[in-house]
Amino acid sequence: MPASGNRDLNNAKSARKDEFYTQLTDIEKEMRYYRNHFKGKTVFCNCDDPFESNFFKYFVLNFNRLGLKKLIATCYIGSPIAGKQFSLSDLFDDFPKDDVSQKNRQIKPYKAIINTVYDKTGDGSVDMMDVARLFESGENQLTRLKGNGDFRSPECLKLMDEADIVVTNPPFSLFREYVSVLIEHEKKFVIIGNVNAITYKEIFPLVMNNQMWIGASIHSGDRAFYVPDDYPLDAAGCGIEKATGRKYIRVKGIRWYTNLDIKQRHDEMILVKKYNSEEYPSYDNYDAIEVKKTSDIPCDYDGVMGVPITFIDKYNPDQFEILGMTDRNNQYGLTTKIYTKEDGANYGDCNRRGAIRQSDGSLRSTFARLLIRNKHPEFPKES
Repeated sequence: MPASGNRDLNNAKSARKDEFYTQLTDIEKEMRYYRNHFKGKTVFCNCDDPFESNFFKYFVLNFNRLGLKKLIATCYIGSPIAGKQFSLSDLFDDFPKDDVSQKNRQIKPYKAIINTVYDKTGDGSVDMMDVARLFESGENQLTRLKGNGDFRSPECLKLMDEADIVVTNPPFSLFREYVSVLIEHEKKFVIIGNVNAITYKEIFPLVMNNQMWIGASIHSGDRAFYVPDDYPLDAAGCGIEKATGRKYIRVKGIRWYTNLDIKQRHDEMILVKKYNSEEYPSYDNYDAIEVKKTSDIPCDYDGVMGVPITFIDKYNPDQFEILGMTDRNNQYGLTTKIYTKEDGANYGDCNRRGAIRQSDGSLRSTFARLLIRNKHPEFPKES
């Protein structure tokens, strides 16, 4: 792996600020929209410890119901939660047996390959203990990785090439690079990230060109994620779950990202407002109008509109087209004017974003805006 990759991995592990572990309920709510996509497919969870990841738990316990062909999961070196719920000492001869050694150990990376799931213990139900026994019997495989388990390592990339669909919660700090790897390897995916990721220069073109889009189940609010034991409790939104004693943090702006098509993506947005120049001022530096809220998009306007980035939650590619965004320094050739310091102290913000001319002649910059056009505006019928 390149030196820069090692540096990024070490930075991510040392900070531990984006080591967020997704709740099972959030996974269940989203995965139900993709059931037909999973049948007969190999799923790869490449940022997930097999005995702690809720992604792994979801897929292994629903292996038969989803009709999966195979499930693969990998764990990187030093995973802060690896092996906590189930002891790996019975599965690996070199795993520490005593409590002191286990407390101070450095978890070695390993991979889990699931080909079959059934009631191995004979207790009438299928649970994670059955999964452990199936590893012990050799019917499924739990083996060491040669490298560090990073998703960019050669052996993990080889496993990715075996898979049809990748599903996981990648480190937020590596989201750009993670998505780039998925696109380079032409993988279908369902992953979780922050809504602001759509403004990244590496991500936005994929969204604009309909190579990835927002999932179905999360469109507002925050979500709770488990975090490592050494995560500081004084961090904003951090607490301890009473039932389990585990630390968690609530994170705002969470979204699912995918390139698997779902019916909800094609739901048409009902537009009820009509355009008027007073309510929808024109930008001074774009041939477009300002729309403050997605719900205020006029039904009868056929020009370019600047809308909040949360419009992406309602984006239907059959109804709208995305032309660009304001926060890209005219990357998409839509800016009509460049400001200098003579235009005011905030000329830099105005160049970077949409600017609206005020009644006193001053300029006001807006927040980041997606620039869109309605493909089928509704004009009044002539009598």
